[in-house]
Amino acid sequence: MICISIPEKHRGKAISIANMAELAEIRIDMAGFSPKDVAFVFSKSESKLIATCRPDIVADEQRIGLLKIAIENGAAYVDIEIDASDEVKEEIIPFAQSHNCQIIISYHNYESTPSIDELEALIKQGFEEKADIVKIATTAQTVQDSARLLSLYQTERPLVALAMGEEGKITRVANIALGSPFTFACLSVESITAPGQLTVDEMKPFLKI
Repeated sequence: MICISIPEKHRGKAISIANMAELAEIRIDMAGFSPKDVAFVFSKSESKLIATCRPDIVADEQRIGLLKIAIENGAAYVDIEIDASDEVKEEIIPFAQSHNCQIIISYHNYESTPSIDELEALIKQGFEEKADIVKIATTAQTVQDSARLLSLYQTERPLVALAMGEEGKITRVANIALGSPFTFACLSVESITAPGQLTVDEMKPFLKI
């Protein structure tokens, strides 16, 4: 399944894009949505939505409020960074559980791909912190980095592992074949939310193969 990542600032357009897919990620942080915008988008969309609001753009206190509004209004998933503050985790995780919203614990590395042992430790930590799905997004400098990341699928578990960058593009398609519940794509090159992200049109032919 392809999850469309959406940074669209116009809430109506965000809903229209989300409704094109079975699953969509609303980048609340990149969209700059107000609490009212968040409530509108998550309550009106016909598709399952992931609520994502990264800390490098929005402060924790505001993030907690926005994510709770998304959860209250029907978010299917909420994404929480593995290195998020204890305050964020303690506020959001039990709140999500009480609203039947699945938890994605995510790790992002914009410079490299750690060793297998380090990656496995991160995955273990994610599930210990009540993740329903663990997301691992690293940066591939070489093909070997991508191969190492994909080797995480040797055991069955709800894991979304992908590598950013040119050398990591293959992981965004191969992970689905190896058991990832979904992978991320964007609607167009103008709406890319991560380095190396493919558009939906670029990805579909590979998924058919």
